Amino acid sequence: MTVQASYAVPEMRRIKCIHFIGIGGAGMGGIAEVLLNEGYQISGSDLQASAMTARLQKKGARVFIGHQQDNIQGVDVVVVSSAIDPENPEIQAARAKRIPVIRRAEMLAELMRFRHGIAVAGTHGKTTTTSLLATIFAHAGKDPTFVIGGLLNSAGTNARLGSSRYLIAEADESDASFLHLQPMVSVVTNIEADHMGTYEGDFQRMLDTYIDFLHNLPFYGLAVVCGDDPVVMDLLPRIGRQTLTYGFSEQRDVRATDVRHGFNHSLFRVQTNNGHDFEVRLGLPGKHNVLNALAAITVALEEGLEQQAIVEALSSFEGIGRRFEYLGEYDTGKGKAILVDDYGHHPTEVEATIATARSNWPDRRLVMAYQPHRYTRTRDLYEDFVRVLSQVDVLLLLEIYPAGEAPVEGVDSKSLCRSIRQRGQIEPVYVADVGELPGVLADVIEDNDLVMTQGAGNIGNLAKRLQSLQLNISQMQTSGESN
Repeated sequence: MTVQASYAVPEMRRIKCIHFIGIGGAGMGGIAEVLLNEGYQISGSDLQASAMTARLQKKGARVFIGHQQDNIQGVDVVVVSSAIDPENPEIQAARAKRIPVIRRAEMLAELMRFRHGIAVAGTHGKTTTTSLLATIFAHAGKDPTFVIGGLLNSAGTNARLGSSRYLIAEADESDASFLHLQPMVSVVTNIEADHMGTYEGDFQRMLDTYIDFLHNLPFYGLAVVCGDDPVVMDLLPRIGRQTLTYGFSEQRDVRATDVRHGFNHSLFRVQTNNGHDFEVRLGLPGKHNVLNALAAITVALEEGLEQQAIVEALSSFEGIGRRFEYLGEYDTGKGKAILVDDYGHHPTEVEATIATARSNWPDRRLVMAYQPHRYTRTRDLYEDFVRVLSQVDVLLLLEIYPAGEAPVEGVDSKSLCRSIRQRGQIEPVYVADVGELPGVLADVIEDNDLVMTQGAGNIGNLAKRLQSLQLNISQMQTSGESN
């Protein structure tokens, strides 16, 4: 084995082959790609083939479709995501052979151990903020290693092995595994109730876990936090590390003023307490993305990057896959409609997406096809979903995407439809299966509509298929291409 990167983990010299269970996921596949490029032998399994598995196979990974005990022959360590059932046959076989089984974040922590780690945590905005950081550092000539939970369009990938000491990555709070990370800089974008099963329904326990994450910083490390998030600010006295705040308020260390929003972009002025004052054109719309950019700017300035490089990188930013991604204009048979795809699946994220859509296309009717993600999230945030989803003009509500969860009694999209209907603002349409969506869309879309496919499940596959085939929606229905 030849390890190619100067920052490879020397203590992992006895490890030759690393196996990933759930290798098709963005986070898992990203780490696998970095390790491939470092020279390790990579294998992995997933329930279905995907663009990620195809990419990794092309780069030399062995990928198995389906989980079987024989898949782990010859491996030295097994990496699993939190979505994998502990009874998975590959996990059971690994334990029987005394092969180490570790979580994704543990492997990410090893990659970060001998690098200058920058970890981005928070309920919302992690992927965008991490992507902006990776773009800025690359444009400034720092050649960072990065692992992102979405496709960075400019790089054509969600992970890359760089030659510098910098590693920029998302920190996953969903299973509290971000506690494995020991970065030099930690970002917290915001904190809301989500993944509460991990924290046994105790929000205070979640807050304490964020504090533990920040305490993983060395005493000379830096916490960069959103000063406009009241929950984050309540934690400030407990952080116990050097801290910089960002936001719109004059009290923040780094702040945005004179904010203006245009079509698919934002304009604002950055001012800091240590004298920086410059204009930024961000290639992303929405107030929430201005905050994400401020987080990235704060880190970049603190790391000594040139102001001009920051401005140029943000202006040329090409976006991230499935984050308010414009997929084109389509002839529906009744006229032209715009299609936008978005990954957001928490009420706050969906509401921000709706606000951005209204700002970009104020005169268009907003048709949203929404696929709820996880039974527990739908249950825990039920009333918020009812309120937010009532804000669109036409709602097509798909059944809940389980993401490996068992059904929760009384929690389904039919119930959600009834509650939205009772609210009295719109008449939602229930869609039992994502394969039925093209036909339903063909019935409801009108000329000049804005159609949004929204959610973290397999609804994104349908949106991409609409884009790649360049067919109108009614053709999709009749040609049988509606999976």
